[in-house]
Order: sequence, then C-alpha cells, then structure tokens
Amino acid sequence: MPDALAVAATAWGVVMGISPVLQIRRMLTTRSSADLSIGYLAVLMVGFALWIAYGLSIANPALVIANTVALVVGAVTILVAARLRVPRA
Repeated sequence: MPDALAVAATAWGVVMGISPVLQIRRMLTTRSSADLSIGYLAVLMVGFALWIAYGLSIANPALVIANTVALVVGAVTILVAARLRVPRA
C-alpha cells in the first residue's frame, strides 16, 4: 500500500506542478500579468527548491519529481508574467 500511495502522491504532485500552465494560458490570452503576484510565485519557487534538496538528501524520488516539475513550470510562469508586465509610468 505505501508504494501505491507514493505513486498517487507523485502523480498528483506533478498535476499540481503543471497547474500554473492554466495561469500562463490566461496571461497569454489577456496579454496581461497585472493580476498575478510574481512575489508569491518567487516564494513558492524557494519552497520547491528546498523540497527538491530535501528529497535528494533522503533519496525520495516522489519529492524530487513533483517539486522539480513545479519548479520548472513556476519559473516559466514567472518569465511569462515578467514579459507581459506593463512598466509603470
């Protein structure tokens, strides 16, 4: 049973990690990132990096895989948001 739980947790972690793609789609559709907090995403990125480091230190692929996906998608989200950010006058 623990193996099934690990697979389920990893799979759902990957789904959670790719969920910001929905925000990317919205930003690209509206051509705006004004309603997105880049600071919030940056805080999450630090957390993902820490969980990856922890997962590596205990050799837990479930933590490493899910958080690596989240880190990569989060970075792409920040890049898209920054690119669409309108500079203040």
